[in-house]
Amino acid sequence: MSHIEANFAAPDGATIYYQVWKPENARALILLAHGFAEHSGRYREFAEFFNRHGYAVAALDHPGHGRSDGTPGFIPRFDDYLTVFESFRALIAEQNPGLPMILVGHSMGGLIAANYLQQAQQHFCACVLSGPAIKSDVEPPWWQLLLLRLVAKIAPKAGMLSLDAAGVSRDAAVVEAYLSDPLVYTGKISARQAVEMFAGMQQAQQGASKINLPLLVLHGGDDQLTTPEGSRLFCDWVSSIDKKVKIYPSLYHEIFNEPEREEVLQDMLAWCEHRIP
Repeated sequence: MSHIEANFAAPDGATIYYQVWKPENARALILLAHGFAEHSGRYREFAEFFNRHGYAVAALDHPGHGRSDGTPGFIPRFDDYLTVFESFRALIAEQNPGLPMILVGHSMGGLIAANYLQQAQQHFCACVLSGPAIKSDVEPPWWQLLLLRLVAKIAPKAGMLSLDAAGVSRDAAVVEAYLSDPLVYTGKISARQAVEMFAGMQQAQQGASKINLPLLVLHGGDDQLTTPEGSRLFCDWVSSIDKKVKIYPSLYHEIFNEPEREEVLQDMLAWCEHRIP
């Protein structure tokens, strides 16, 4: 297995960090979009698992995350994530000509993937979403959303919301590692980030019917950070004939980091094996 760390320039000139884990004679490549506040390095064990089965894994740090340029907890426009991700996809495709690609998105990365597919699904043979942030249990009523938008205009970087790290996993060691990781952002979500996230959710819901490639959606049944109902609805809304949603009872948000991670990874692998050309 080889491991590459490098950077590329985003369209706006920002430096974006990425890494690739690749086995000899890779049969396919997973293009990974991580969740809010975390970074690509947290998927090393995920990558090593898929490397053992012939899959390369390429993951970037989104703008404002990990080792990439940007302000943690803040994004000017949700579409900025999509623009950078397209540059990343094109770079990885150029480096790995002929390898079929599977798009994988977790949490906010699942939301990025859901929107990105609406304009670029032709580049992938399949997609897997893990706990995607398609719908939120804490979506504010209209008047609070108007107030949030006002704050986002006046003080876009003002901290508004916090994530509960205890909801990441039932494995205490995972939560401790999350909280002690210097590349994980534990501050508040800015007003602008929150507004853009809700806008991204609306866009994903309204454009879901444009998606028609093979789709697997996985979600923890006791996820307190993103709602499993959003995964069920999204799977209903897409036009894909080959689609499946699986809810794991009692699992928290990061299903790849739960005590049952091996079962989840094996389920995903078995599904992917039948979708690569």
